[in-house]
Amino acid sequence: MPYGTVNADLMTTSDGVSSSGLYGYKNRIINGAMVIDQRNAGASVSPNTSVDVFPCDRFAVQASQNSKCTAQQVTTAPTGFKNSLKITSSSSFSVGVNDYFDIYQKIEGYNFADMAFGTASAATFTLSFWVQSSLTGTFGGSVYNNAFNRSYPFSYTINSANTWEYKTVTIAGDQSGTWTTDNTCGLGVGFGLGVGTNYSGTSGAWTGSGKFAPTGATSVVGTNGATFYITGVQLEKGSTATSFDYRPYSAELAMCQRYYEVLKTYDGAAGASLFGFAASTTSAQVFGSFQVTKRTTPTFTSASASNYTLYLGTAGTQTPSSVTLDAANANVYALGFGATSLTLNSGFKIYMNGSGYYAFNAEL
Repeated sequence: MPYGTVNADLMTTSDGVSSSGLYGYKNRIINGAMVIDQRNAGASVSPNTSVDVFPCDRFAVQASQNSKCTAQQVTTAPTGFKNSLKITSSSSFSVGVNDYFDIYQKIEGYNFADMAFGTASAATFTLSFWVQSSLTGTFGGSVYNNAFNRSYPFSYTINSANTWEYKTVTIAGDQSGTWTTDNTCGLGVGFGLGVGTNYSGTSGAWTGSGKFAPTGATSVVGTNGATFYITGVQLEKGSTATSFDYRPYSAELAMCQRYYEVLKTYDGAAGASLFGFAASTTSAQVFGSFQVTKRTTPTFTSASASNYTLYLGTAGTQTPSSVTLDAANANVYALGFGATSLTLNSGFKIYMNGSGYYAFNAEL
């Protein structure tokens, strides 16, 4: 075998997992095996119209109506995988013409630029995944550009209820449209859960508008209690699906942390201390570095101030009155904690209880 080549036949198993170990980063999807869930630790979340939820890192669920389904990371999975993303319908909802419910991941332009979309050299790629549902029939999804004015609805069939099935979809590259190659969305990949006619289109063809699913696809949210599971999602260059690129957990986590990073305690354990100084008599400040350079300057969320304690040495302790992001870029951050009667420039430690967390969001 020539140096630098890979014999895919030696790596393929019936369950779609590499049989000869790790061999690269061919998969443009991050966390395709649904093993990372920094936000929820497996807890169920409900998609709503105000903000997309992330039941697993990098995989979001968007909804045009509130309370129609729940989503979570679960341990139900096909052989060779540990986790999947589960959707459960909460009612029998008839989608309107402008309704949409789908699972999606946006691939950063830097990680898709070599596909040369929008040019005569646009590359073919193959999407593969494992899926299980309590429903059978024709299902679908789509891939689309950042402006959502180019899309390709695709179809696949679930033949048997409550049975894991492996699916592949090969898509010829789009030679038209504008496809970003920077730190914005290079390609969106979505799986429909119920999509109205205004967001549905012809399966198997590029179109000059934004579509989430093929016309006539099965609606998961249309059946109360219906379930839909997905895992092993892979998007790779070429016209053939190969074995799943199962990367080390530490590598997958780091890839997720480019888009979302959280610092918190687990199982109510003590810890997660930060150190800082008094920037004034009423403001304590902490500086830190991210584990991974972020895609862009992140936004910040935190538990309420009552979940933190300032340890001030001989001056005792305080519960801060507020927690804010004072400054940040893609590499470092400064957090501010409101306080009273501090000694200027004195040092302190901030302790986080079991419900505390700091979260930095740089998602696409």
